[in-house]
Order: sequence, then C-alpha cells, then structure tokens
Amino acid sequence: MSTEPPPPDDDPLRKPPYGNPPPPGGPYDHPGGSPYGTPGQGPPGYPGYPGGGDPYGGGPYGPGPDPLAGMPPLADSGRRVLARVIDLILVGIVVWLLSYAFHTTQYDYDMDGGTVDYGASIGQSVIAAVLYIAYDTVLISRTGQTLGKRWLHLRVADLGNGATPSVSANLTRAAVLWLPFAFCCACVWTAISGGWSFFDRPYKQGLHDKAAKTVVVSTDR
Repeated sequence: MSTEPPPPDDDPLRKPPYGNPPPPGGPYDHPGGSPYGTPGQGPPGYPGYPGGGDPYGGGPYGPGPDPLAGMPPLADSGRRVLARVIDLILVGIVVWLLSYAFHTTQYDYDMDGGTVDYGASIGQSVIAAVLYIAYDTVLISRTGQTLGKRWLHLRVADLGNGATPSVSANLTRAAVLWLPFAFCCACVWTAISGGWSFFDRPYKQGLHDKAAKTVVVSTDR
C-alpha cells in the first residue's frame, strides 16, 4: 500500500473528470474540451477512434475515454529537445564545478606514468546522475516544469488526469532518462529516449515518459 500523499486537489492544471466540459477561459479551454476539437476523441487515424485504433485501448490503463481530452495540445518535439539542451547546460555547469572541486574530472592523465585514472570518471558519473535526477524530480514534482521547459512554455503532465505527476512518477521518469546518460551512453541515450517522441503516436512520449505514464504539453495560451 502506497504511503505517498495524494496529489493536491487545487492543482490548476488537473483536467476535469471525463465527460465534464472544462470551464471557459481555463488552461484546457479548447473547443469541446479536447485539443482535437471533439470531446473524448483523439487524433484521427489511430486505433480506437473514428478511423483508427488506440494502442492503449482508449486510455493509458485500459479501455476508456481519450486521455488527451481536456488537456492542452501536446508539445512540439523540437521545443522539447531545445528545453532539454538548456537543462543539460545548466546542470552540466554545476556538475563540472563540483567535479573540479572534488577532483573527479573525467580523465586524470598521469604525465609521468602515461596512464589515465578511470576511477575519477566514476565519481563524476555519480555526481552527474544525482544532480540530473534530483533536478528533474524536484522541479517537475513542484510545477511540472524544469527551467528549460518553463522558458519554452512546456509542462510535464500525468497522462491519466493531466495533473502534475507524483514524486514517484517523476523519479522513475528521471532515472530512466539520466542513469544511462551518466554511466554508459551519455548523449546517445538521451537522443534515443527523447527522440522517441518524434515518432511515437498518439501521445508523442519519450521512453522516459512511457515508463512514468506522462506526456509533455504546451502551456501557450
């Protein structure tokens, strides 16, 4: 039984229950309460909707209404990449400063012996993993946004209810994204996990979004 506290009921971005249209002027003020113009209808051409089908069976957890109904439009993948680059740079600066302070630079070349100290790279990887995971988990749990996402008007939302994802969901999301990045695959994994959103349908999820059952939406009004 989970001991995690329930999400706050006053989350202004939580979408209304299925079947109840959102009030006009709210963050989900789309025609019919859906970013696609028709209540309960997702993007045409996918299974489960008129003219197609839903790989989630109508919802992220089984048959049901389109989970995108009542949400803002999904974010453009290009803007997501730019927001991620901003976050990489911001946290990367802190990682470099701490690595320098604790003498855990990536490679420590011994001029006399001509050897490389690979143990130092493990220390830097640990610092990077902790900082990147903490950065994503803490900020997204508070507002749904990292600094990069805030500046580019993007937000992470729970696919089931549109609210700010729980701490556990954000921790899962951050761990899937950043652990491989820090310890083995660096930018290759980030490109694969984040780049998945360019091809994923209908929710434009990265692999880390799929693990946490989240989506990234635009907050532009």
